[in-house]
Amino acid sequence: MMRSYKEAGVDRDAADESVERIKRLAQLTYVPQVLGGIGSFGGFFELPSNYRQPVLVSGTDGVGTKLKIAFMMDKHDTVGIDCVAMCVNDVLVHGAKPLFFLDYLAVGKLNVERVEQIVTGIVKGCVEAECALIGGETAQMPDFYGEDECDLAGFAVGIVEKDQLLDGSKVSEGDLVLGLASSGLHSNGFSLARKILLSHYRVDSYVDELGKTLGEEMLTPTKIYVKSVLKVLDGSIHAMAHITGGGIPGNLPRVIPVGLEARIDKSSWPVPSIFKLIQRLGMINESEMFRTFNMGIGFMLIVERDSADRIARALKNLGEEVWVVGEIKRGERRIVL
Repeated sequence: MMRSYKEAGVDRDAADESVERIKRLAQLTYVPQVLGGIGSFGGFFELPSNYRQPVLVSGTDGVGTKLKIAFMMDKHDTVGIDCVAMCVNDVLVHGAKPLFFLDYLAVGKLNVERVEQIVTGIVKGCVEAECALIGGETAQMPDFYGEDECDLAGFAVGIVEKDQLLDGSKVSEGDLVLGLASSGLHSNGFSLARKILLSHYRVDSYVDELGKTLGEEMLTPTKIYVKSVLKVLDGSIHAMAHITGGGIPGNLPRVIPVGLEARIDKSSWPVPSIFKLIQRLGMINESEMFRTFNMGIGFMLIVERDSADRIARALKNLGEEVWVVGEIKRGERRIVL
């Protein structure tokens, strides 16, 4: 007979210890607008006072089956970066500066050290995105997840002036499309990538064409574009897109107005080796690859033609790899790839 919650699989002492560790980590992300701290029923963030007509922009996402690779490698300090990146890059699309982030972590059995590793990654992502980790939830769910399994999701809130909000309405014929390099797979297409790659390699297999083990490549964190893009953001940038699930065909059309189309030149940037490897081993056609993966482009900007060179140079000076990958023309297909 079970006489305690711990015997049922929920360790409240471990949960308390985990919260204390998370509090210390979260404080590394705090800015003056953070009120209170981790452990309350809600997180508090005071809006900056230098906005005339502030609009809050929110985004939510998770890490998906990329977590399976973390389980296999017993490496958990990077998936938190992915979780933050997937949310703050979405918020950034609308010209918003991320303000704060909250996470939701569900585990089969609470391992304090593992949770600390995951939250360390979340903190790294928040520092990179210059936003504060102001709260979250760690749920123990025995029997729902395996003892060594977890799920991780989160959401971010950003802020932008109402008259500077980007929604695609400013896109015009003649604009150019800039593509910013991804760091690899990011956090999309892993259900397909795992099935193909793990049928040929183990996660600890060194793959010559990748120059590292398969697991190291697959766990490369999603790139966060916040700092560089916010530094170049001005009226010449008419729209942006975060290239996630669905690839370029599934994301760029979301900011293309009716009557226009983006014509993308697939030969204008180098496709990273990981995508070539997946395509070759899985015998996948090019169309399916572009509809599933980012193919080396993690973020796109639609920029007025006369400013494209200036924006591209500025982004390169900030450490981004960037290419002119297309242009906006009249048409009805939204995107021609």
